[in-house]
Amino acid sequence: MHPSHFAKSHPDRVAYTMASSGEAITYAQLDARSNQGAQLFRILGLNPGDVIAILMENHPRYFEIAWAAQRAGLYYTCISSKLTAGEIEYIVRDCGAKLLIVSHGVGPVIDELPRLLGGLKLFCVGPGRGAYESFDAARDQMPATPIADETAGSDMLYSSGTTGRPKGVKPPLLGVPIDAPTALAALPKLFFGFPDDCRYLSPAPLYHAAPLRWCMSVHRLGGTVVVMEKFDPEQCLALIERHKINTGQFVPTHFVRMLKLPEDVRTRYDLSSLVSVVHAAAPCPAAVKEQMLNWWGPVIHEYYAGTEGNGFCYIGPHDWLTHRGSVGRAVIGEVRICGDDGEALPPRSEGVVYFANGPALSYHNDAAKAAENTNQHGWTTLGDVGWVDEEGFLYLTDRKSFMIISGGVNIYPQEIESLLVTHPKVADVAVIGAPDEVMGEKVVAVIEPANWAEAGDELRKELLAFARANLSHVKAPRALDFMQELPRHPTGKLYKRLIRDAYWGKTDSRIV
Repeated sequence: MHPSHFAKSHPDRVAYTMASSGEAITYAQLDARSNQGAQLFRILGLNPGDVIAILMENHPRYFEIAWAAQRAGLYYTCISSKLTAGEIEYIVRDCGAKLLIVSHGVGPVIDELPRLLGGLKLFCVGPGRGAYESFDAARDQMPATPIADETAGSDMLYSSGTTGRPKGVKPPLLGVPIDAPTALAALPKLFFGFPDDCRYLSPAPLYHAAPLRWCMSVHRLGGTVVVMEKFDPEQCLALIERHKINTGQFVPTHFVRMLKLPEDVRTRYDLSSLVSVVHAAAPCPAAVKEQMLNWWGPVIHEYYAGTEGNGFCYIGPHDWLTHRGSVGRAVIGEVRICGDDGEALPPRSEGVVYFANGPALSYHNDAAKAAENTNQHGWTTLGDVGWVDEEGFLYLTDRKSFMIISGGVNIYPQEIESLLVTHPKVADVAVIGAPDEVMGEKVVAVIEPANWAEAGDELRKELLAFARANLSHVKAPRALDFMQELPRHPTGKLYKRLIRDAYWGKTDSRIV
Protein backbone atom coordinates (compact mmCIF):
# COMPACT_ATOMS: atom_id res chain seq x y z
CA MET A 1 0.00 0.00 0.00
CA HIS A 2 0.92 3.67 0.00
CA PRO A 3 -0.11 6.65 2.17
CA SER A 4 -2.02 8.03 -0.83
CA HIS A 5 -4.50 5.14 -0.45
CA PHE A 6 -5.25 6.10 3.15
CA ALA A 7 -5.64 9.74 2.13
CA LYS A 8 -8.66 8.54 0.17
CA SER A 9 -10.05 5.96 2.61
CA HIS A 10 -9.18 7.64 5.93
CA PRO A 11 -8.24 11.26 5.16
CA ASP A 12 -8.57 12.46 8.75
CA ARG A 13 -6.50 9.66 10.27
CA VAL A 14 -3.26 10.99 11.79
CA ALA A 15 -0.21 9.80 9.83
CA TYR A 16 2.24 11.15 12.38
CA THR A 17 2.43 13.31 15.47
CA MET A 18 5.42 15.19 16.85
CA ALA A 19 5.78 14.13 20.47
CA SER A 20 6.80 17.44 22.07
CA SER A 21 5.16 20.06 19.86
CA GLY A 22 2.00 18.02 19.37
CA GLU A 23 1.78 18.91 15.68
CA ALA A 24 -0.28 16.24 13.93
CA ILE A 25 -0.34 15.59 10.19
CA THR A 26 -3.25 13.65 8.69
CA TYR A 27 -3.01 11.32 5.73
CA ALA A 28 -4.87 13.90 3.63
CA GLN A 29 -2.29 16.54 4.55
CA LEU A 30 0.64 14.19 3.98
CA ASP A 31 -0.74 13.27 0.56
CA ALA A 32 -1.37 16.86 -0.50
CA ARG A 33 2.00 18.16 0.67
CA SER A 34 3.95 15.26 -0.82
CA ASN A 35 2.13 15.88 -4.12
CA GLN A 36 3.11 19.54 -3.95
CA GLY A 37 6.70 18.56 -3.18
CA ALA A 38 6.79 16.19 -6.15
CA GLN A 39 5.41 18.95 -8.38
CA LEU A 40 8.13 21.30 -7.14
CA PHE A 41 10.85 18.74 -7.82
CA ARG A 42 9.65 18.41 -11.40
CA ILE A 43 9.49 22.20 -11.88
CA LEU A 44 13.09 22.36 -10.65
CA GLY A 45 14.09 19.89 -13.36
CA LEU A 46 14.53 16.77 -11.19
CA ASN A 47 13.72 13.54 -12.99
CA PRO A 48 13.44 9.89 -11.89
CA GLY A 49 16.81 8.66 -10.67
CA ASP A 50 18.01 12.08 -9.51
CA VAL A 51 19.06 12.60 -5.90
CA ILE A 52 18.03 15.08 -3.21
CA ALA A 53 19.75 15.41 0.16
CA ILE A 54 17.94 16.06 3.45
CA LEU A 55 19.76 17.56 6.44
CA MET A 56 17.19 18.00 9.20
CA GLU A 57 16.53 17.20 12.82
CA ASN A 58 13.31 15.27 13.57
CA HIS A 59 11.04 17.85 11.96
CA PRO A 60 7.36 17.80 10.95
CA ARG A 61 8.31 18.32 7.27
CA TYR A 62 10.64 15.28 7.15
CA PHE A 63 8.11 12.72 5.94
CA GLU A 64 6.41 15.17 3.60
CA ILE A 65 9.73 15.62 1.79
CA ALA A 66 10.66 11.93 1.82
CA TRP A 67 7.28 10.86 0.41
CA ALA A 68 7.45 13.66 -2.18
CA ALA A 69 10.78 12.28 -3.38
CA GLN A 70 9.44 8.72 -3.30
CA ARG A 71 6.47 9.47 -5.54
CA ALA A 72 8.66 11.52 -7.90
CA GLY A 73 11.00 8.58 -8.49
CA LEU A 74 13.92 10.28 -6.75
CA TYR A 75 16.57 9.05 -4.38
CA TYR A 76 16.56 10.81 -1.01
CA THR A 77 19.77 10.81 0.98
CA CYS A 78 19.22 11.57 4.67
CA ILE A 79 22.27 13.05 6.38
CA SER A 80 23.09 13.07 10.08
CA SER A 81 22.45 16.41 11.71
CA LYS A 82 25.53 15.80 13.92
CA LEU A 83 28.13 15.98 11.16
CA THR A 84 30.58 18.75 10.43
CA ALA A 85 30.31 20.86 7.30
CA GLY A 86 33.13 18.94 5.62
CA GLU A 87 31.51 15.59 6.37
CA ILE A 88 28.18 16.83 5.01
CA GLU A 89 29.86 18.17 1.89
CA TYR A 90 31.42 14.77 1.23
CA ILE A 91 28.06 12.95 1.35
CA VAL A 92 26.24 15.59 -0.72
CA ARG A 93 28.94 15.45 -3.39
CA ASP A 94 29.32 11.69 -3.30
CA CYS A 95 25.61 10.94 -3.69
CA GLY A 96 25.32 13.43 -6.55
CA ALA A 97 22.51 15.44 -4.96
CA LYS A 98 21.02 18.18 -7.11
CA LEU A 99 19.22 19.80 -4.21
CA LEU A 100 19.75 20.09 -0.45
CA ILE A 101 16.95 20.74 2.04
CA VAL A 102 17.92 21.76 5.59
CA SER A 103 16.15 22.90 8.74
CA HIS A 104 17.04 25.68 11.15
CA GLY A 105 17.25 23.19 14.03
CA VAL A 106 20.42 21.64 12.60
CA GLY A 107 22.28 24.69 13.82
CA PRO A 108 25.02 26.99 12.53
CA VAL A 109 26.65 24.29 10.38
CA ILE A 110 24.09 25.03 7.66
CA ASP A 111 25.59 28.52 7.26
CA GLU A 112 28.94 26.95 6.34
CA LEU A 113 27.52 24.84 3.52
CA PRO A 114 26.70 27.40 0.79
CA ARG A 115 30.40 28.20 0.47
CA LEU A 116 31.25 24.49 0.17
CA LEU A 117 28.35 23.58 -2.11
CA GLY A 118 28.48 26.39 -4.62
CA GLY A 119 26.01 25.92 -7.47
CA LEU A 120 23.75 23.51 -5.59
CA LYS A 121 20.08 24.46 -5.17
CA LEU A 122 19.49 25.11 -1.46
CA PHE A 123 16.23 25.11 0.49
CA CYS A 124 15.34 25.53 4.15
CA VAL A 125 12.05 24.41 5.71
CA GLY A 126 10.27 27.31 7.33
CA PRO A 127 11.59 30.82 6.59
CA GLY A 128 14.38 31.30 4.09
CA ARG A 129 17.88 31.86 5.45
CA GLY A 130 20.71 33.50 3.56
CA ALA A 131 21.40 31.40 0.47
CA TYR A 132 18.51 29.06 1.37
CA GLU A 133 15.13 29.59 -0.23
CA SER A 134 12.04 28.73 1.82
CA PHE A 135 10.98 25.22 0.85
CA ASP A 136 7.53 25.72 2.35
CA ALA A 137 6.89 28.90 0.33
CA ALA A 138 8.05 27.29 -2.93
CA ARG A 139 6.09 24.10 -2.30
CA ASP A 140 2.87 25.92 -1.37
CA GLN A 141 2.76 27.49 -4.84
CA MET A 142 2.41 24.03 -6.39
CA PRO A 143 -0.84 22.12 -7.10
CA ALA A 144 -1.74 19.35 -4.65
CA THR A 145 -2.47 16.88 -7.44
CA PRO A 146 -0.19 13.97 -8.38
CA ILE A 147 2.46 14.53 -11.03
CA ALA A 148 1.74 12.86 -14.35
CA ASP A 149 4.72 10.52 -14.25
CA GLU A 150 4.66 9.08 -10.72
CA THR A 151 7.12 6.24 -10.16
CA ALA A 152 8.64 4.78 -7.01
CA GLY A 153 11.84 6.33 -5.74
CA SER A 154 14.01 5.07 -2.90
CA ASP A 155 16.23 6.10 -0.06
CA MET A 156 19.96 6.23 -0.74
CA LEU A 157 21.58 5.99 2.66
CA TYR A 158 25.16 5.87 3.82
CA SER A 159 26.31 2.70 5.51
CA SER A 160 28.86 2.09 8.21
CA GLY A 161 32.30 1.34 6.83
CA THR A 162 35.32 -0.17 8.52
CA THR A 163 37.80 2.33 7.15
CA GLY A 164 37.61 5.78 5.71
CA ARG A 165 34.38 7.52 4.90
CA PRO A 166 30.91 5.96 4.78
CA LYS A 167 29.68 4.45 1.53
CA GLY A 168 26.35 5.01 -0.17
CA VAL A 169 23.90 2.18 -0.73
CA LYS A 170 21.96 2.96 -3.90
CA PRO A 171 19.39 0.31 -4.80
CA PRO A 172 18.28 0.16 -8.43
CA LEU A 173 15.02 1.89 -9.32
CA LEU A 174 12.70 -0.49 -11.13
CA GLY A 175 10.23 1.97 -12.61
CA VAL A 176 7.38 0.46 -10.61
CA PRO A 177 4.24 2.24 -9.33
CA ILE A 178 4.56 4.19 -6.08
CA ASP A 179 2.41 1.62 -4.25
CA ALA A 180 4.36 -1.42 -5.44
CA PRO A 181 5.01 -3.87 -2.56
CA THR A 182 8.41 -3.73 -0.88
CA ALA A 183 10.16 -6.43 1.14
CA LEU A 184 10.58 -4.13 4.14
CA ALA A 185 6.93 -3.14 4.18
CA ALA A 186 5.99 -6.81 4.57
CA LEU A 187 8.20 -7.41 7.61
CA PRO A 188 6.15 -5.56 10.27
CA LYS A 189 3.20 -7.88 9.90
CA LEU A 190 5.00 -11.01 8.70
CA PHE A 191 7.57 -11.28 11.49
CA PHE A 192 6.90 -8.65 14.12
CA GLY A 193 3.14 -8.94 14.47
CA PHE A 194 2.29 -5.27 13.94
CA PRO A 195 -1.49 -4.87 14.25
CA ASP A 196 -3.70 -3.15 11.67
CA ASP A 197 -4.26 -0.21 14.05
CA CYS A 198 -0.52 0.32 14.42
CA ARG A 199 0.42 3.14 16.81
CA TYR A 200 4.16 3.32 16.42
CA LEU A 201 6.68 5.19 18.58
CA SER A 202 9.87 6.37 16.87
CA PRO A 203 12.44 7.58 19.45
CA ALA A 204 15.50 7.86 17.19
CA PRO A 205 16.82 10.33 14.60
CA LEU A 206 15.05 9.95 11.27
CA TYR A 207 18.30 10.21 9.30
CA HIS A 208 19.15 6.67 10.45
CA ALA A 209 18.10 3.86 8.13
CA ALA A 210 15.97 1.89 10.59
CA PRO A 211 13.82 4.77 11.97
CA LEU A 212 13.25 6.24 8.52
CA ARG A 213 12.36 2.94 6.87
CA TRP A 214 10.23 1.63 9.72
CA CYS A 215 8.22 4.85 9.99
CA MET A 216 7.56 4.90 6.25
CA SER A 217 6.59 1.22 6.42
CA VAL A 218 4.02 2.09 9.09
CA HIS A 219 2.62 4.72 6.71
CA ARG A 220 2.23 1.96 4.11
CA LEU A 221 0.11 0.11 6.68
CA GLY A 222 -2.03 3.15 7.43
CA GLY A 223 -0.77 3.42 11.00
CA THR A 224 0.11 6.43 13.13
CA VAL A 225 3.71 7.32 13.99
CA VAL A 226 4.58 9.30 17.12
CA VAL A 227 7.96 10.96 16.49
CA MET A 228 10.12 11.97 19.43
CA GLU A 229 12.10 15.09 18.59
CA LYS A 230 14.73 13.88 21.06
CA PHE A 231 14.78 10.77 23.21
CA ASP A 232 13.98 11.16 26.88
CA PRO A 233 13.43 7.95 28.87
CA GLU A 234 10.54 9.11 31.02
CA GLN A 235 8.85 10.95 28.17
CA CYS A 236 9.08 7.72 26.18
CA LEU A 237 7.08 5.88 28.85
CA ALA A 238 4.59 8.74 29.10
CA LEU A 239 4.05 8.69 25.34
CA ILE A 240 3.38 4.95 25.36
CA GLU A 241 0.65 5.50 27.96
CA ARG A 242 -0.80 8.67 26.39
CA HIS A 243 -1.02 7.42 22.81
CA LYS A 244 -1.62 3.76 23.68
CA ILE A 245 1.46 2.89 21.67
CA ASN A 246 1.46 -0.74 20.56
CA THR A 247 4.63 -0.86 18.42
CA GLY A 248 8.03 0.83 18.25
CA GLN A 249 11.67 0.43 17.31
CA PHE A 250 14.55 1.00 19.74
CA VAL A 251 18.28 0.56 20.20
CA PRO A 252 19.89 -0.96 23.31
CA THR A 253 20.91 2.46 24.66
CA HIS A 254 17.24 3.41 24.90
CA PHE A 255 16.63 0.29 26.98
CA VAL A 256 19.54 1.09 29.28
CA ARG A 257 18.38 4.64 29.90
CA MET A 258 14.84 3.53 30.66
CA LEU A 259 16.03 0.79 33.00
CA LYS A 260 18.07 3.37 34.93
CA LEU A 261 14.97 5.36 35.81
CA PRO A 262 13.93 5.12 39.47
CA GLU A 263 11.59 2.24 40.19
CA ASP A 264 8.68 4.53 41.06
CA VAL A 265 9.04 6.27 37.69
CA ARG A 266 9.26 3.02 35.72
CA THR A 267 6.11 1.68 37.34
CA ARG A 268 4.18 4.94 37.07
CA TYR A 269 3.08 4.43 33.49
CA ASP A 270 0.67 1.97 31.89
CA LEU A 271 2.57 0.11 29.17
CA SER A 272 -0.01 -2.63 28.66
CA SER A 273 -0.82 -1.44 25.13
CA LEU A 274 2.55 -2.70 23.82
CA VAL A 275 2.21 -5.60 21.40
CA SER A 276 5.47 -5.62 19.44
CA VAL A 277 8.74 -3.80 20.13
CA VAL A 278 11.68 -4.15 17.76
CA HIS A 279 15.34 -3.47 18.47
CA ALA A 280 18.46 -3.55 16.34
CA ALA A 281 21.46 -1.32 15.43
CA ALA A 282 23.76 -2.93 17.99
CA PRO A 283 23.79 -6.21 19.89
CA CYS A 284 21.88 -5.84 23.12
CA PRO A 285 23.62 -7.08 26.28
CA ALA A 286 21.82 -10.20 27.38
CA ALA A 287 21.27 -8.90 30.93
CA VAL A 288 19.66 -5.72 29.59
CA LYS A 289 17.34 -7.64 27.30
CA GLU A 290 16.32 -9.99 30.10
CA GLN A 291 15.39 -7.01 32.27
CA MET A 292 13.36 -5.50 29.44
CA LEU A 293 11.52 -8.77 28.82
CA ASN A 294 10.75 -9.04 32.53
CA TRP A 295 9.43 -5.47 32.51
CA TRP A 296 7.58 -5.21 29.20
CA GLY A 297 6.74 -8.87 28.74
CA PRO A 298 7.45 -11.14 25.74
CA VAL A 299 6.89 -8.42 23.15
CA ILE A 300 10.50 -7.63 22.21
CA HIS A 301 11.74 -8.74 18.81
CA GLU A 302 15.25 -8.40 17.41
CA TYR A 303 16.85 -8.40 13.99
CA TYR A 304 20.34 -8.24 12.56
CA ALA A 305 20.90 -6.57 9.21
CA GLY A 306 22.75 -3.75 7.54
CA THR A 307 21.77 -0.83 5.37
CA GLU A 308 23.30 -2.88 2.54
CA GLY A 309 20.38 -5.34 2.64
CA ASN A 310 22.53 -8.39 1.83
CA GLY A 311 20.90 -10.49 4.56
CA PHE A 312 18.49 -10.40 7.46
CA CYS A 313 18.27 -12.40 10.70
CA TYR A 314 15.30 -12.38 13.05
CA ILE A 315 14.53 -13.68 16.53
CA GLY A 316 11.31 -13.38 18.51
CA PRO A 317 11.07 -13.10 22.30
CA HIS A 318 10.26 -16.74 22.95
CA ASP A 319 13.10 -18.05 20.80
CA TRP A 320 15.46 -15.59 22.46
CA LEU A 321 14.65 -16.92 25.92
CA THR A 322 15.77 -20.37 24.79
CA HIS A 323 18.71 -19.00 22.74
CA ARG A 324 20.00 -16.29 25.07
CA GLY A 325 22.18 -13.76 23.28
CA SER A 326 21.30 -14.79 19.74
CA VAL A 327 20.37 -12.25 17.05
CA GLY A 328 18.29 -14.86 15.24
CA ARG A 329 18.17 -17.06 12.20
CA ALA A 330 18.43 -15.90 8.62
CA VAL A 331 15.21 -15.10 6.78
CA ILE A 332 16.94 -13.32 3.88
CA GLY A 333 20.03 -15.16 2.70
CA GLU A 334 21.73 -18.01 4.58
CA VAL A 335 24.28 -17.52 7.34
CA ARG A 336 27.75 -18.94 6.78
CA ILE A 337 30.57 -18.64 9.31
CA CYS A 338 33.89 -18.60 7.51
CA GLY A 339 37.54 -18.84 8.39
CA ASP A 340 40.32 -16.72 6.95
CA ASP A 341 40.28 -18.90 3.81
CA GLY A 342 36.64 -18.02 3.10
CA GLU A 343 35.46 -21.59 3.65
CA ALA A 344 32.53 -22.46 5.89
CA LEU A 345 33.21 -23.58 9.46
CA PRO A 346 31.17 -26.09 11.48
CA PRO A 347 28.61 -25.02 14.12
CA ARG A 348 29.97 -23.25 17.23
CA SER A 349 33.16 -22.23 15.42
CA GLU A 350 33.90 -18.49 15.56
CA GLY A 351 34.59 -16.70 12.31
CA VAL A 352 33.43 -13.97 9.98
CA VAL A 353 29.66 -13.82 9.38
CA TYR A 354 28.70 -14.15 5.71
CA PHE A 355 25.35 -14.35 3.94
CA ALA A 356 24.99 -16.85 1.11
CA ASN A 357 22.28 -16.82 -1.57
CA GLY A 358 21.15 -13.34 -0.65
CA PRO A 359 21.27 -9.98 -2.42
CA ALA A 360 24.66 -8.90 -3.71
CA LEU A 361 26.64 -6.12 -2.07
CA SER A 362 26.85 -2.85 -3.92
CA TYR A 363 28.40 0.45 -2.80
CA HIS A 364 28.04 3.70 -4.70
CA ASN A 365 31.34 4.74 -6.28
CA ASP A 366 33.19 1.90 -4.57
CA ALA A 367 33.07 -1.43 -6.41
CA ALA A 368 36.31 -2.39 -4.69
CA LYS A 369 34.64 -2.20 -1.28
CA ALA A 370 31.91 -4.60 -2.41
CA ALA A 371 34.48 -6.96 -3.90
CA GLU A 372 36.54 -6.87 -0.70
CA ASN A 373 33.51 -8.07 1.27
CA THR A 374 32.51 -10.82 -1.16
CA ASN A 375 34.35 -14.14 -0.97
CA GLN A 376 35.18 -16.73 -3.62
CA HIS A 377 31.72 -18.32 -3.26
CA GLY A 378 29.89 -15.04 -3.81
CA TRP A 379 28.94 -14.84 -0.13
CA THR A 380 28.91 -11.35 1.37
CA THR A 381 29.81 -9.95 4.78
CA LEU A 382 29.35 -6.80 6.84
CA GLY A 383 32.56 -7.70 8.66
CA ASP A 384 31.02 -9.00 11.88
CA VAL A 385 32.39 -11.97 13.79
CA GLY A 386 30.26 -14.67 15.38
CA TRP A 387 29.12 -18.28 15.41
CA VAL A 388 25.98 -20.31 14.79
CA ASP A 389 24.52 -23.16 16.78
CA GLU A 390 23.20 -26.42 15.36
CA GLU A 391 19.75 -24.86 14.79
CA GLY A 392 21.16 -21.96 12.77
CA PHE A 393 20.85 -19.26 15.43
CA LEU A 394 23.53 -16.61 15.02
CA TYR A 395 25.51 -15.19 17.95
CA LEU A 396 27.69 -12.12 17.37
CA THR A 397 30.94 -11.98 19.30
CA ASP A 398 32.61 -8.89 17.89
CA ARG A 399 31.91 -5.63 16.22
CA LYS A 400 32.35 -5.13 12.54
CA SER A 401 36.09 -4.82 12.13
CA PHE A 402 36.42 -2.58 15.16
CA MET A 403 33.49 -0.36 14.28
CA ILE A 404 32.37 1.60 17.34
CA ILE A 405 28.63 1.71 18.01
CA SER A 406 27.82 4.37 20.58
CA GLY A 407 24.15 4.87 21.39
CA GLY A 408 23.21 3.11 18.15
CA VAL A 409 25.43 5.47 16.10
CA ASN A 410 28.14 3.93 13.92
CA ILE A 411 31.54 5.61 14.25
CA TYR A 412 34.47 4.97 11.94
CA PRO A 413 37.76 4.63 13.84
CA GLN A 414 39.94 5.11 10.76
CA GLU A 415 38.59 8.59 10.14
CA ILE A 416 39.48 9.67 13.70
CA GLU A 417 42.89 7.98 13.53
CA SER A 418 43.65 9.67 10.22
CA LEU A 419 43.04 13.04 11.82
CA LEU A 420 44.92 12.51 15.09
CA VAL A 421 48.01 11.11 13.43
CA THR A 422 48.44 14.42 11.59
CA HIS A 423 49.11 16.21 14.87
CA PRO A 424 52.82 16.91 15.19
CA LYS A 425 53.03 15.50 18.69
CA VAL A 426 51.47 12.13 17.71
CA ALA A 427 53.63 9.26 16.48
CA ASP A 428 50.92 6.62 16.23
CA VAL A 429 47.28 6.22 17.22
CA ALA A 430 44.62 3.59 17.70
CA VAL A 431 40.96 4.45 18.22
CA ILE A 432 38.79 1.84 19.86
CA GLY A 433 35.42 1.46 21.50
CA ALA A 434 35.55 1.05 25.26
CA PRO A 435 32.61 -0.05 27.42
CA ASP A 436 30.15 2.63 28.47
CA GLU A 437 27.28 1.85 30.81
CA VAL A 438 24.76 4.05 29.03
CA MET A 439 25.97 4.40 25.43
CA GLY A 440 27.21 0.83 25.05
CA GLU A 441 30.59 2.03 23.78
CA LYS A 442 32.56 5.26 23.96
CA VAL A 443 35.32 6.47 21.67
CA VAL A 444 38.80 6.19 23.20
CA ALA A 445 41.99 7.31 21.49
CA VAL A 446 45.20 5.52 22.47
CA ILE A 447 48.17 7.68 21.54
CA GLU A 448 51.84 6.88 21.07
CA PRO A 449 53.35 10.35 21.55
CA ALA A 450 56.27 11.55 19.48
CA ASN A 451 57.99 12.40 22.75
CA TRP A 452 57.08 10.10 25.62
CA ALA A 453 58.19 12.76 28.12
CA GLU A 454 55.22 14.88 26.98
CA ALA A 455 52.64 12.21 27.82
CA GLY A 456 50.32 13.71 30.42
CA ASP A 457 47.34 15.95 31.08
CA GLU A 458 48.51 18.93 29.05
CA LEU A 459 49.04 16.89 25.89
CA ARG A 460 45.77 15.03 26.54
CA LYS A 461 43.86 18.34 26.68
CA GLU A 462 45.60 19.60 23.54
CA LEU A 463 44.79 16.48 21.52
CA LEU A 464 41.18 16.29 22.68
CA ALA A 465 40.68 19.94 21.74
CA PHE A 466 42.26 19.25 18.33
CA ALA A 467 39.83 16.36 17.75
CA ARG A 468 36.79 18.37 18.82
CA ALA A 469 37.75 21.20 16.50
CA ASN A 470 37.90 18.91 13.48
CA LEU A 471 35.32 16.19 14.11
CA SER A 472 31.63 16.11 14.83
CA HIS A 473 30.68 15.77 18.48
CA VAL A 474 29.69 12.11 18.24
CA LYS A 475 33.08 11.13 16.78
CA ALA A 476 35.35 13.11 19.07
CA PRO A 477 37.08 10.84 21.64
CA ARG A 478 35.57 10.82 25.10
CA ALA A 479 38.87 9.70 26.59
CA LEU A 480 42.52 9.67 25.57
CA ASP A 481 45.26 7.44 26.94
CA PHE A 482 48.94 7.03 26.18
CA MET A 483 51.00 3.98 25.26
CA GLN A 484 54.75 4.10 24.87
CA GLU A 485 54.62 1.88 21.80
CA LEU A 486 51.51 0.63 20.00
CA PRO A 487 51.61 -3.10 19.17
CA ARG A 488 52.38 -3.34 15.47
CA HIS A 489 53.67 -6.24 13.40
CA PRO A 490 56.88 -5.60 11.47
CA THR A 491 54.70 -5.44 8.36
CA GLY A 492 52.94 -2.41 9.86
CA LYS A 493 49.70 -4.14 10.82
CA LEU A 494 48.28 -2.76 14.05
CA TYR A 495 47.17 -5.34 16.60
CA LYS A 496 44.20 -3.23 17.62
CA ARG A 497 42.46 -6.20 19.18
CA LEU A 498 45.13 -6.34 21.89
CA ILE A 499 44.50 -2.71 22.78
CA ARG A 500 40.73 -2.98 22.74
CA ASP A 501 40.60 -6.19 24.72
CA ALA A 502 42.51 -4.53 27.55
CA TYR A 503 39.57 -2.15 27.98
CA TRP A 504 36.97 -4.88 27.79
CA GLY A 505 38.81 -7.40 29.94
CA LYS A 506 37.90 -9.87 27.27
CA THR A 507 38.48 -13.57 27.75
CA ASP A 508 35.59 -14.78 25.60
CA SER A 509 32.73 -12.86 24.01
CA ARG A 510 32.23 -9.27 25.08
CA ILE A 511 28.65 -9.02 23.88
CA VAL A 512 26.77 -12.06 25.09
